[in-house]
Amino acid sequence: MSTHASRSPRPLGSTGPTVFPLALGCMGMSGMYGPADERESIATIHSALDAGVTLLDTGDFYGVGHNEMLLARALKGRRGGALLSVKYGALRGPDGGFLGVDTRPAATKNFLAHSLTRLGVDHVDVYRPARLDPAVPIEETIGAIADLVKAGYVRHIGLSEVGPETVRRASAVHPIVDLQIEYSLVSRGPEARLFPVLDELGIGVTAYGVLSRGLLSRSAPTGPGDIRNRFPRFSEENRARNARLVESLERLAAEKGVSPSQLAIAWVLAKGKTIVPVIGARTRAQLAEAIGALDVTLSARELSRIEEAVPASEVAGTRYDAHQMKHLDSER
Repeated sequence: MSTHASRSPRPLGSTGPTVFPLALGCMGMSGMYGPADERESIATIHSALDAGVTLLDTGDFYGVGHNEMLLARALKGRRGGALLSVKYGALRGPDGGFLGVDTRPAATKNFLAHSLTRLGVDHVDVYRPARLDPAVPIEETIGAIADLVKAGYVRHIGLSEVGPETVRRASAVHPIVDLQIEYSLVSRGPEARLFPVLDELGIGVTAYGVLSRGLLSRSAPTGPGDIRNRFPRFSEENRARNARLVESLERLAAEKGVSPSQLAIAWVLAKGKTIVPVIGARTRAQLAEAIGALDVTLSARELSRIEEAVPASEVAGTRYDAHQMKHLDSER
């Protein structure tokens, strides 16, 4: 038996829309991985839409609002079938530093008002808190977004980086269409505790970090403005250790006649029909390579070989630094 991803739409859970099997993550277009070329970013968004991509993922704190304004420019006259998924709640200062999280009901509605203005739209398709606010019960946060759904400003509610208990509590207040979570060959934590709960509740997955922020494609931090400088997997020592895993992936990809990135994306696609990888392409070339993963067929034996050759247990370093890992609800 083989698994072929194809370009068939995938459901965002049992209550959400169907979307193209890959989503475009726009964070990297607003300086999070170093300087980005705005013209190339807009061209990449246009190419994604032309290829059939429907879900565009952003956050109001990406580039302190820059990412939403970039999307507004890219989508001018082209909103069409584009669906906007927006994260909110992260607080940032004028120097770009992160100041914490705020998902109180009043703050939730305030954040959305500004997002609608920056995006130039009258509603967003999926709205989600970027992180759990430890000072606010998730029921209050989801209740506030549910009010925005009733008012027509939001179509669907999503979650991000939360654990099973929080997922259950949130879904008891309002249907949740998807959980955004890091998931890749080397970040397989959600499989044991989270995915069974999502399947039970009819909640989809938008998987980010499917290339472990470029680790699996040998992309390295570009300079002091690159957030990967703070991630343990990209330390000099850990990168050298992780290179062995990448070499194994490269050998299998060469056997298959595809790129390592395509093989890693195809693996994620093959792990579940309700998983939609969020591809952080900043250029048209990266986007085209990622979309090529939809043409990769993997047999059950090939899936096993990939997992044996690139065991998540062997990756050196956690996906975030110790401070962030400590505060991630999904890691508890």
